Amino acid sequence: MDYVKGIFKARPNRFIAEVEVDGEMEIAHVPNTGRCRELLVDDAVVWLKPSDNPKRKTKFSLHLVENRGALVSLYSQQANSIVYDAIIDGKIKELSGYDIHQREKTIDNSRIDIYLANENEECYVEVKGVTLVVGSEARFPDAPTERGAKHLNELIKLKKQGIRCCVFFLIQHPIGQFFRPNWQNDPKFSQTLNDAYDAGVEILVYRCDNQLTGIELIPEPLDFDLGKGLADGLIDD
Repeated sequence: MDYVKGIFKARPNRFIAEVEVDGEMEIAHVPNTGRCRELLVDDAVVWLKPSDNPKRKTKFSLHLVENRGALVSLYSQQANSIVYDAIIDGKIKELSGYDIHQREKTIDNSRIDIYLANENEECYVEVKGVTLVVGSEARFPDAPTERGAKHLNELIKLKKQGIRCCVFFLIQHPIGQFFRPNWQNDPKFSQTLNDAYDAGVEILVYRCDNQLTGIELIPEPLDFDLGKGLADGLIDD
């Protein structure tokens, strides 16, 4: 189904947005619980997917927003599918060589996004979609996430059992060229990410190319730095 162009007007709560479509005000579902303040600004051009479900309260879902000359994907759950498909297609060299691929694997009280295995090892991959970019530096999260820290602790526990684990940050804003945890907005997650890395949990950073015709992972890993950096004061809490 093709996208419908709209103009962002307001976000009364984190789940819905008020948008103008062909001169009429409509309500759209926002499939991203982050703040997205730097993206969902007055009169931003957005791209919506219509819903054919008559039981839905919202007629559209807000998938993409134009920002700094680029299309940014706000559909956070789509990050999992993009990474999973890229693994299957062999685009992520660090995660190649597995013949078992599974979406979502329950471990204790958590569900890890991707499970991989071959005859020699298992690998758990937790995917985080990143939309906040300061300059060219991508940061996660843009709002505190206890759930994110919980998943990291699960990976630490698995790694201590000798199981390979990865945190995969998919930068969904094409301008992002580098990754750093968002110490200002969520110091707990940022510290837990450092603890995970020290425990041997791998960190992978890639970005995606967003087009109205489709979204694909760019098969080139990006660098990251887990420290606080010098530009933390640029984003308001």
